[in-house]
Amino acid sequence: MPRLDVRDVPPAERHSRIRTRFADMDSGDTLELVNDHEPKPLFYEFQAEVEAFDADGYEVEQQASDEYVARFPKQ
Repeated sequence: MPRLDVRDVPPAERHSRIRTRFADMDSGDTLELVNDHEPKPLFYEFQAEVEAFDADGYEVEQQASDEYVARFPKQ
């Protein structure tokens, strides 16, 4: 499962880096995203704009106060 930790990436660069990584994945893969907050805005962005995103398979888990692991599956 591809994993991307964006906690050290400047906020202005995060969404484009995540979208690029997602686009490079194969169908059926799931991007495991590590972030310092729950990525709800990113979820809504993907749901509205990324046709290959499987919103029904999205999961997020808070593992620490500054660590959220979200799974973005690709159809």
